[in-house]
Amino acid sequence: MSNFSSSAGVLQSDNKPVRLPWLALLALAMTGFICILTETIPAGLLPLIGEGLHISKAMAGQLVTLYAIGSLVAAIPFVMFTGGLRRRPLLLAIIAGFLIFNTVTALSTSYALTLVSRFLAGVAAGGAWGMIAGYARRMVPEALRGRALAVSMVGTPIALTLGVPAGTLLGDLVGWRVVFGLISFLTLLLICWVLWKVPDYPGQPAVKRMTVRQVFVMPGIRSILMVVLTWMLAHNILYTYISPFLEHSGLSERVDLVLLVFGIAALVSIWIVGMLIDRKLRLMVLISLFGFAMASVALWAGGTSASIVYIAVALWGLTFGGAATLLQTALADASGEEGVDIVMPINVMVWNGAIASGGIVGGILLEHVGVQAFPGVLLVLLLVALLIAWRAKRYGFPQKQ
Repeated sequence: MSNFSSSAGVLQSDNKPVRLPWLALLALAMTGFICILTETIPAGLLPLIGEGLHISKAMAGQLVTLYAIGSLVAAIPFVMFTGGLRRRPLLLAIIAGFLIFNTVTALSTSYALTLVSRFLAGVAAGGAWGMIAGYARRMVPEALRGRALAVSMVGTPIALTLGVPAGTLLGDLVGWRVVFGLISFLTLLLICWVLWKVPDYPGQPAVKRMTVRQVFVMPGIRSILMVVLTWMLAHNILYTYISPFLEHSGLSERVDLVLLVFGIAALVSIWIVGMLIDRKLRLMVLISLFGFAMASVALWAGGTSASIVYIAVALWGLTFGGAATLLQTALADASGEEGVDIVMPINVMVWNGAIASGGIVGGILLEHVGVQAFPGVLLVLLLVALLIAWRAKRYGFPQKQ
C-alpha cells in the first residue's frame, strides 16, 4: 500500500489518514520508562539501601555501576544472538527479566546477590534499548517513523523528571524494597499491555543480518556516533556534578528545583521534536547543539547569578529532551532497515561510555580545577559536536526533502 505526506498528515492511497498506533508505541515507551527507573532509582535511595544491606553509600552506589556495566557489555552480543528471533516474544522475555531481577533486588538481603541481579537487569536493558527503536519504526509508514520513535522514547524523560523523584520520596516513606516491588508490579502490568496491543514481527534471517563492522563503516554512522559521544559527554559532566556546580550560585539547597526546571523543559523538547522530526531533523540537531553551547556560555559568564542559572538550565533542558530521539532517528535513517537493529546497540555502548566518561572527566575537573571549568569544557565539546553535525550534511544529518 502506497503512502504519501500531506499537510494534514500521512494518507493512504484511498485518502484515509494513517494514524500512529499509540497504545503499542506507549507500551514501548513504558519499557523505556522501566529501564531508566530501574537504572537510576538507587541513586536517590543510597542511604536507605546502605542501611538495609549494611553497606556504605559508596558500596550501594555500585548498584548503579553494575547495571550500567550489564547494559554496556550485553548490548551488541544480545542483538547478534537474538536478531533472528520474533520480536514480541523477545520483548516479553526482556520485560520478564526486569520483573525477576527487580523482585530479587526487593527481597535480597545479600549484597552479592543484589549486585548480580542489578547486572542482569542491566543486560535486559541493553537488549531493550537495542530493539525499541527498530520495533517502533516497523509499526508505521516511512513518513511517520521519526514521530513513532519520539513517542516510544518519551518514557525516558518522564522517568527522569517524575519517576525518580517520586520513587525517592516513596522510598523515604515506605522503604526502598517497596519501591523495587512497585517497579516489579508495573512490569507485570506492562507484560499484559504488550500481549494486548503490541504486534509481533519476524526477526531477520541470518543471511540478511549485517555485522557490526558493516554497519560501523556505513556513510554517516561514525559522524553521528561522534556527535553522540561529545554531546552526551558534555551533558553528563554537568548533570552528574550539578550539585557541586550549583554551590557557587547559592543554589546548592535547591538542586531539586533546578532539576525540575530541567525536566519540564526536557518534556517540552520531546513534544517539539515529535512534531518536527520527520521534516526538520538536521535543523533541530544543529539548533539543539547551538542552544546547549549558548547555555554553557551563560553559565560561564553568569554562573554566580541564580536567575541566569535557571534560564541556562531551562535552555539546557530544551536542547536535551529530544536528543535521544534525534540521534537514534539519524542512526536508523543512516543504517537502513537491515542495519537498524545492529546500530542501536552500538549507540547504547557509545551512550553509556559517555555517561561513564562524564563521571570520570567531571570528577577530575572537580578535584583539580574546580566547577568553574565546567562551562568552558562543555563549550569545547559542543562546538566539536556542532562542527561534526554541520559537516555531515550528506549522510549523517542530511536535509530532508
